[in-house]
Amino acid sequence: MRHALTEITVVGEDETGLIAEVTSLLFERGINIEDLDQAVREGVFRMTMHVDTADMVTTEEKLREDLTELGEELGVDTQVRFPADRETQSIAVLVTKESHCLEALFESWANGDLGADIEVVIGNHDDLEPLAQKYDVPFHDIGDEKGTPDEERLLDLLAEYDADLIALARYMRILSPDVVFRYESRIINVHPSLLPSFPGASAYMQAIEEGVRIAGVTAHYVTTDLDQGPIITQRAFNVPDDATEEELQTLGQPLEAEALIEAIKLHLSDEVTVHRGRTKLRDPDNTDAQLGAPEELDHENPDRPIDGLGEFVADDEPEAEADD
Repeated sequence: MRHALTEITVVGEDETGLIAEVTSLLFERGINIEDLDQAVREGVFRMTMHVDTADMVTTEEKLREDLTELGEELGVDTQVRFPADRETQSIAVLVTKESHCLEALFESWANGDLGADIEVVIGNHDDLEPLAQKYDVPFHDIGDEKGTPDEERLLDLLAEYDADLIALARYMRILSPDVVFRYESRIINVHPSLLPSFPGASAYMQAIEEGVRIAGVTAHYVTTDLDQGPIITQRAFNVPDDATEEELQTLGQPLEAEALIEAIKLHLSDEVTVHRGRTKLRDPDNTDAQLGAPEELDHENPDRPIDGLGEFVADDEPEAEADD
């Protein structure tokens, strides 16, 4: 998140001249573009710009109107998020049927240590609606009888609640580029494996079938590539002999919730940044956050031997015989 800059997102069909039209509009209004990123996936175009609007020769409301009007002319959707829009951060949680991550999020929020408000829960089934009602949070079921989500309705709800962050609390559906592109770097998922191992469905069963001795969970940013977004936090646990999928779920689900919440807190506090697809702490000298395993593990691991000339080479050399 970039608190000092305004974020402008343009999403729609890939057409020639889109970038020039939008950047020209900004230039004419005295807006300086600090960063511009674009991508195309499955025919969907996305451009994200971070711009300096401090000296613009227009108002925030008029800029929104102008960009919306230009978007309608070009057949694309435009979104503008000024820094002031993010002062009170909000979370939209997407769920399916598993309750453990949503329950942990609600508990953290109720305890006052989540760092944002849970504004809405959106599901592709209605199983978790009672849990949302317990915490007096609106719940919307956007799935049909088979759980297929209505993504147009999803986008409308995310816009309505103006979500700063979208948390996928075991949401068992793949988001389309149309959704991901609009919320680039603002969607966090938790996956039940130590990614990049075992992406996709039934990750715990994949771990069992491959015979791993250590399994785990991963919280990561969502991209259009399934389970391949930048990794934020991970947790690991030993796999018991002859473990079943249900036993691994029992071991892994509390860690899923823990990893997801830690990743959310790091994002909301702006402590984590992404560079070339890898996360890192923005200011590692002034934080207690730990992206990898606890530091205690470093002290438990041996520090030698390593490749190179070790001391054993000198120790094993025969002593020269003394001259008679």
